[in-house]
Amino acid sequence: MLEYSHKPEGYECPFCRVVSGVERPNKGTKQRDIIYQNEYITVFIASKWWPNNKGHVLVVPNEHYENIYELPADIAAEIHRGAQLVAFAMKDTYECDGISTRQHNEPAGNQDVWHYHLHVYPRYDNDCLYHTKGSFTDPEERIFYAEKLRSWIIKNN
Repeated sequence: MLEYSHKPEGYECPFCRVVSGVERPNKGTKQRDIIYQNEYITVFIASKWWPNNKGHVLVVPNEHYENIYELPADIAAEIHRGAQLVAFAMKDTYECDGISTRQHNEPAGNQDVWHYHLHVYPRYDNDCLYHTKGSFTDPEERIFYAEKLRSWIIKNN
């Protein structure tokens, strides 16, 4: 299999830190942002939000795969099971009008974290998701969304 790697020399993966339970004293992902985890995937509230799509989620494999080219099909299936679970939880708790998923590979594909991840966005009529820019949130802002989704998943899974 061909390798398409773009991570810089000495790259320290932020998503591997999340999966392993290591936190930094910054605005990055905290353990309380995790809403679901099993032996294959970790699902958490993203630390970067878009103005009209707050509380969006990332689904990552627990094992490090840089991109879709490296991702085994059985792990991809687990990621999409996690995304579907989140979609149901968002529809019920956020009362959103729809759900979008997106995933990026390589610099030209807009990948900026070198660990495969799938975004799950709550969507609302005229939310302008693709016409706005994301910004980093305070960890305290994320608690509300994490608790809503985590509670729904515990109750319904």
